[in-house]
Amino acid sequence: MAARTQRRSPLAVQLLLLLAEEPMHAYRMQQLIRARHKDRIVNIAQRNSVYQTLDRLLRAELIEVADRVRAPGRPERTVYRLTDTGRGTLDGWLREMLSTPAREFPEFPVALAALAHLTPELAAEYLEERAHRLRARLRQAESDAEQAEGMGLPRMFVLEDEYQQALTETELRWVKGLVDELRSGSLTWDREWLDAVSARLGPPETDTDDGTATP
Repeated sequence: MAARTQRRSPLAVQLLLLLAEEPMHAYRMQQLIRARHKDRIVNIAQRNSVYQTLDRLLRAELIEVADRVRAPGRPERTVYRLTDTGRGTLDGWLREMLSTPAREFPEFPVALAALAHLTPELAAEYLEERAHRLRARLRQAESDAEQAEGMGLPRMFVLEDEYQQALTETELRWVKGLVDELRSGSLTWDREWLDAVSARLGPPETDTDDGTATP
């Protein structure tokens, strides 16, 4: 039977990947996501996020209930397994995710588009703070890489970390360059200049039905 929905999410993909290994219950999935540091690439900050996603996958018939188990002194836990439909859907999702850049809407470009709302001095201050945090993220990434190498972890299992580190390094270089331009004054603005640009780039005047011009 075809799945009722194929709405993809990073967490849904991660859960299907875990169930492709073996049937397991939700708590085990949460443990593995944290132990393998996959909580850096999927959001499980909300306590019920795993359970809600599993419920959606169950209704879509991408997974099914394999068993219900109860350990002494613990609540009953539902064990899930991947269906044939789920396996095919997972393969299709991975193909699309790897081959086609997603149209995503992160926050940072939105803030950059609104930079003129601030003064150049304040924008530089905020961006310097971002650069500081990016440096801290890189230090953590370098430490993690050293730890992985010390454990003899194959590169196959840290590719997402390499990618995130490369993005962070690129962003840090760009942000530092932007801060330098703001501090030197080579990139600057004030209200008079912004008003002039708005007037020049604004939409042209159009005539209304009664023949009067409107801005």
